Amino acid sequence: MSTTERDVTEITAKHTYGTWRFQRGWKPLHVTRAEGCYFWDKAGKRYLDLSAQLMCSNLGHQNPAVVEAICKQARELAFISPGFACDVRADLALELLTVMPKGLDKFFFTTSGTEANECAIKMARAFTGKHKIIARYAAYHGSTAGSIALTGDYRRWFAEPSGAVEGVIRAPDMHCYRCPLKLEYPACDVACADYMSYMLENEANVAAVIVEPVVGTNGVLVPPKEYLPRIAKIAKERGILLIADEVMSGWGRTGQWFAVDNWGVIPDILCTAKGVTSAMAPLGVVATSRTISDYFDDHMFAHGHTYEAHPLTLAPALAAIAEYRRLGLIERARTQGAKLGAKLGELAKRHPSIGEVRGLGLFWALDLVKSHKTREPFNTPFDKVSKKPMVIDAVTAELMKLGVFCLGWMSHLVLAPPLIIDDAGLDEAVAALDKALAIADAQVVA
Repeated sequence: MSTTERDVTEITAKHTYGTWRFQRGWKPLHVTRAEGCYFWDKAGKRYLDLSAQLMCSNLGHQNPAVVEAICKQARELAFISPGFACDVRADLALELLTVMPKGLDKFFFTTSGTEANECAIKMARAFTGKHKIIARYAAYHGSTAGSIALTGDYRRWFAEPSGAVEGVIRAPDMHCYRCPLKLEYPACDVACADYMSYMLENEANVAAVIVEPVVGTNGVLVPPKEYLPRIAKIAKERGILLIADEVMSGWGRTGQWFAVDNWGVIPDILCTAKGVTSAMAPLGVVATSRTISDYFDDHMFAHGHTYEAHPLTLAPALAAIAEYRRLGLIERARTQGAKLGAKLGELAKRHPSIGEVRGLGLFWALDLVKSHKTREPFNTPFDKVSKKPMVIDAVTAELMKLGVFCLGWMSHLVLAPPLIIDDAGLDEAVAALDKALAIADAQVVA
């Protein structure tokens, strides 16, 4: 049966699952091709990809060098068990040494960020002999048993009760716009970090603290300059590992190879995925310090899976790193990000629904509010799981009509375009936002 004789959207919805959603009424857009910063539907309509799909297509779509790397590797060695060595595995390990924070020099390769975080907490618990993990509420770390336990947002609710939740303790979020401690920066002296210090002083058997250095879907929360260095110092003083979840914030997204580089912090374990291959192949990476890797010389590393270090996922990562360098995308994320931030600042002056514009590099959020005075969001996770109409969904639907795809989350938009986006693309995005935000503006209260 040809595609002209079938309804791909109907088949997809009827016979496959859509993630993190109610299945009834799901009508996924039938996409037929993608290139650069754009993708096209079956009818030929073009969409600007303002969120790089799931904040992962950092090089843009169909990068030719990455495509060729996948094809070349498939012809040479499509698969070999992870118990064997192969050229591409060694080559990528050496290349990672040139971009990772100094001191992280041994790697475990997974097929997703979820699996990378799952591996990291196993490592931390084995290395320290302790079991507790400190995580935050505004956090998403994955959907496997351990990683969903670390997750603080509403996606965790559906996995409870679960034995994997045991040992995970929540710390207050670093969220200056809606501070959980009802304080204001800088007068607060970063009290959220001090609160975490207090927790560590009063909790025994803590193996690690896990943070997204810049929080992703839960708001693109950029910490004050003091926050991450203070957390790292506190953890080190107490012999507690720091795990940086850079699944989303890595690979140039914040204007550095990794977000921790913005503050000169070197975690004990760094987990990443998404942009490592520009999402053109499923690869996750767990990077560890030599201190941690030395421990496993004489202690069992009790983890692994069939597709670990899969050659078809490693080759595109090598090509992607070369493309980040060739195209100057780390610097470009800073320059284009500054332009986008300025444009969004001007947009906020015209739209009362924009409570805050925040971001770093090419990673931005528009926080939409009912009222500037109260900073109350239009909707909450409780509305989401109750199937209440979401203002953010209406805004993103209008953006799609205007030919712009942008991820909306609860009451904010996540703007994370491919790092190759040009000035015309930025202007196109802001023009569409200018029109679509009228929907939210109409629901603002005085």
